[in-house]
Amino acid sequence: MTTRVSLVAVGHASSLFLAISFSLCVGFDLLFPEQAMYQSWRALLPGFEWISWGSFLLGLVESYGYGWYFALIWVPLYNVFSSRDRG
Repeated sequence: MTTRVSLVAVGHASSLFLAISFSLCVGFDLLFPEQAMYQSWRALLPGFEWISWGSFLLGLVESYGYGWYFALIWVPLYNVFSSRDRG
């Protein structure tokens, strides 16, 4: 019997992981500006700027979207190779 991985579960889990990680990193950047990663966020998240709430929300949405991008590629590949491996 082949157990399939749920696309919705992986999509939400990986998206929330990235959104929470982004939020924690922004908080860290605010607490320790000398160690800030905002230049990395600007390169990874199109439209992200450091100063505004709107930009923070955009970064949060883009982080969530990257989680779904990962899930939409990884889950079908895993399910295909898992089913081939077992049967």
